[in-house]
Amino acid sequence: MPRISGEGVSGNQGVVLTLRTLEALAHSKGQMGVTELAAKLGTTKTRIHRQLRTLLEHGYVAQSEETGRYRVGSRLISLGRHVTEASNLAGLAQPHLSKLREALGQSCVVSQFEHSGARIVMALSGRSPIEIGVKPGSLLPFHNSAQGRVMLAHADPEFRKTVLARPMNATTPETIVTREALLVELEKVRARGWATAANQSAMGLNALAAPFFDASGGVVGAVGIVDLVQYLPPQPLPEQLEAIVQAAAGISTSLGHIAGQ
Repeated sequence: MPRISGEGVSGNQGVVLTLRTLEALAHSKGQMGVTELAAKLGTTKTRIHRQLRTLLEHGYVAQSEETGRYRVGSRLISLGRHVTEASNLAGLAQPHLSKLREALGQSCVVSQFEHSGARIVMALSGRSPIEIGVKPGSLLPFHNSAQGRVMLAHADPEFRKTVLARPMNATTPETIVTREALLVELEKVRARGWATAANQSAMGLNALAAPFFDASGGVVGAVGIVDLVQYLPPQPLPEQLEAIVQAAAGISTSLGHIAGQ
């Protein structure tokens, strides 16, 4: 990457450095420090620090109180989501959802991340004569739905902390309703890249979901299948896992996400 030299950055050079700083943070798998950013962007720590203070002031980056390192902020995440909505999420996801339904024959859904839960934006009925599914427009809670869990597992840590402090209602005798138990489940979800919710929202019902991401690397939503536990067991079949992960990866690619960044 070309170096941006000179302490008095103004005009186009200043804009370029701002954009590159945001891109570096968005593509980072974790938080970044001033020294690391300066080395990556080929500039001085003084200039990077000045950029970060301005971006922090306006909510485009956030700083960890514990480490002092930086990550993308809520305002940038919100901006990315507005762009995603404008690009018609349902339209971009439709071919991947159709392929998923053809591969498995089960009801398929696409949901979008919202601060209150997972909003269903598209659903395709399965081939079974018994209709199992979720209505578009429905808002699924984070704690007892596969879509909500997989989004929460990949969400910003501060947002996850806020959600975990909220009351959780039991919709079945098996619903996870404690912060500690849900934290354990979210760790498993984050490690394996998919979530299930057998008997969590209704007895006998299960869902399998995988997250998709936008160009900034932020979680935007989830793609899932919904069925009775006899056809979608708590430990999904290998072909179900393969199909759901492929569908999520396809939607991510359509949204401009680059795997591994």
